[in-house]
Amino acid sequence: MSERSVSQQQDGKRWYTVQAPEQFDRAELGETIAEEPQQVVGRTIETTLGDITDDAGSDNTKLTFKIDDVGSDTAYTEFIKHELTRDYLRSLVRRGASKTEANITVVTTDDYRVKIQPVAFTTKKADNSQEHAIRRVMIDLVEEAAAERTFEELADSVIEGRLSSAIYGEAKQIYPLRRVEVTKLELEARPEELAEEEATAVDVDEDDIAEDVADD
Repeated sequence: MSERSVSQQQDGKRWYTVQAPEQFDRAELGETIAEEPQQVVGRTIETTLGDITDDAGSDNTKLTFKIDDVGSDTAYTEFIKHELTRDYLRSLVRRGASKTEANITVVTTDDYRVKIQPVAFTTKKADNSQEHAIRRVMIDLVEEAAAERTFEELADSVIEGRLSSAIYGEAKQIYPLRRVEVTKLELEARPEELAEEEATAVDVDEDDIAEDVADD
């Protein structure tokens, strides 16, 4: 019997293999331990794209997963965040050049609310109007991408670099660019959470209307 199996029997805890969603080919993310299966639900696991793909060149991309279901010995996850490392982003900064960022919140075709943060690095110093125009391109293309994609499809376009390439292709016509990246994609609300927010908002609005009528 293995040392870990003996330990499990002694403390009454069980190890669960944490698995990435199908989107990431069910890659093994590690292990977690708990006395009861439901104690595992809600835990987050952070890894790198490089660890999942065995590509050291992707180690600058951090991925975060959240456990949302548990089997007999396996914990299943959902993808919730993509983020580039600070060291990598610092390496892209050049003196005498501009860095243009945007924070954009969108809703995908399957009703996931997502925050996306693209950044563009120019070859030289851009003026305010050029930075504004680049930011406008970022916002328009991110909103367009979300309007045409599910959450999984949008995440794939970010992780695979297709969204940043699309922004680069449009924005470089405004001012010469050195690089465009999506620094973060983060899941903010799932469909059921959005539906609950909308229902709550409707209830509040109806209460306000009732109070206005009463005042009259």
